[in-house]
Amino acid sequence: MRAAYYEEFEGPVTVKILPDPTPPEDGVVIKVAATGLCLSDWHGWKGHDPDIILPHVPGHELAGVVEAVGKRVNNWKPGDRVTLPFVCGCGGCPQCLSGNHQVCDHQFQPGFTGWGSFAEYVAIRYADVNLVGLPAALDDVTAASLGCRFVTAFRAIAAQGRVGAGQWVAVFGCGGVGLSAIMIANALGARVVAVDITDNKLALARSVGASETVNARSTGNLVEAVRDLSRGGAHVSVDALGSPQTCFDAIASLRKRGKHIQIGILDTEHRHPPIPMDRVIAHELEILGSHGIQAFAYSRLLDMIAAGKLQPEKLIGQVVDLEEGIAQLTVMDRFDHTGVTVINQF
Repeated sequence: MRAAYYEEFEGPVTVKILPDPTPPEDGVVIKVAATGLCLSDWHGWKGHDPDIILPHVPGHELAGVVEAVGKRVNNWKPGDRVTLPFVCGCGGCPQCLSGNHQVCDHQFQPGFTGWGSFAEYVAIRYADVNLVGLPAALDDVTAASLGCRFVTAFRAIAAQGRVGAGQWVAVFGCGGVGLSAIMIANALGARVVAVDITDNKLALARSVGASETVNARSTGNLVEAVRDLSRGGAHVSVDALGSPQTCFDAIASLRKRGKHIQIGILDTEHRHPPIPMDRVIAHELEILGSHGIQAFAYSRLLDMIAAGKLQPEKLIGQVVDLEEGIAQLTVMDRFDHTGVTVINQF
């Protein structure tokens, strides 16, 4: 198979012919139809994820067709169109048994704990627990774009934040996950303040549901601006970028008894950022993480897409081939393209 491949962190990423994978006993091989390009892939290439063992094939947002199944797989067969969460739960640990597959004690993550989907084929473990059947009306590129960013934002907004009608949500960072959070919060009836440093991303944020926008680069007191626009502070804030500054500002922008959801991954040297703990205590704020979604939770998301309440295809910025995707991967920290990039030619 053709696949993106690197042998050292921060080293060259090339297209290489590799052996086709075989299915694990509890898993499947998927012929990849489309795969999203995510900042998490850049973090992996930089060496920020301790689970990656070199050499490596990245990629964790995918849609495709089951090519082969392991002997202990009962629910899937060759020819089934599927996607999956980027965290695959084992189904048997205490976390999975409590319904929290996204924090499984023995999780499999394509593109991190194993080779990923920047390839013609990818092997997936724990298939019966994690595969999600795709409706015929949902095309491969849109399905792949859900992969990490959209579904993580969906769980952050709908499950962790429990966002509802009439609330204010402040979203810091209007990349793929931030735009997803804006669209989802708006669909649930909330009003959104979107924060970014570029006007083109803020314009896109308005087009997918933001009520107010703030350019952090040109605003003097960002926290006060967000609190004013949200009539006293956000009920829920989201750091969709992942930096000490956006984390701090998002928490500081909350009203009393508000919730902060941290989605953005912080670089290794910034993984323990300062937070306004005085405000957390005095205002009884909640700080929550959001790490993926359970496969069984896709049903509500897919129903909202089918009903037209969510339109993730609006967030797709570019559709590229494997070589173009590789070229973008290594510069994602400097890449200023708006929307989600998806690879659909291998």
